[in-house]
Amino acid sequence: MSPVVLLDQVVHTNYGQFTLEWGTSGAAWDGDADRFFAGQLNGWIGAAVDGVLVVMLARYGGGSSMRAELCAQEPPMDAEWEDCVEVSLAIASGDAVGWGTWTWSESGTLDLPAGSYRVRASARGRDAGKEGEFAPDVVDYYLLQFWPAAPRPDAVLRTTSIDAAYWNTEWGSRR
Repeated sequence: MSPVVLLDQVVHTNYGQFTLEWGTSGAAWDGDADRFFAGQLNGWIGAAVDGVLVVMLARYGGGSSMRAELCAQEPPMDAEWEDCVEVSLAIASGDAVGWGTWTWSESGTLDLPAGSYRVRASARGRDAGKEGEFAPDVVDYYLLQFWPAAPRPDAVLRTTSIDAAYWNTEWGSRR
C-alpha cells in the first residue's frame, strides 16, 4: 500500500526551523531548545514536549524540500537518505496538526488522524544545505514518515553528515 502524501513542497525557513504543532499545549518554540530535546539522543528532531515537533533543517534560510507521508506500517529504510532518526508522538482526537516555519511565515496543515505514531525523519544534503545558504536551488531534502506505533524512546538510525552529527552532539545526547 502506498503512503498518503501529507506535504510535498519547498519550504522557506528562517533559522532552519520547521515545526509541527497540535492540541492546546501552547508549547510553541521560544528559543529554549533544552525542553524540546530533553531526554533525547538525537538533536535535530525535538519531540520531548507534547503537542510540538521541532525539525532543525541544515539550511538556515532559503528553500528546502520537505515531504511528509502517512504510512500504514513501518516503512523500509531507504539507502538514499544520509541521516535518519526516529521519535514518537501522540495526537489526541480533535487535534488539528499545523506546520510552519519560523514565525509561521509559511504554514499549512497536515491531515494526520488522532493516534500514537512513530516518526522517521530522513535527510539528504544536510552538509550542502549548511554550506549552500545562498544557493539558488534546493540542495537539502527532508522526509517525515508517520506510522501507527506505541511510544518508545527516540533513536538515531543513521548519521553520515557533519551537520547531523553536530546537532546530535549539541542538542542530543541527553539520555
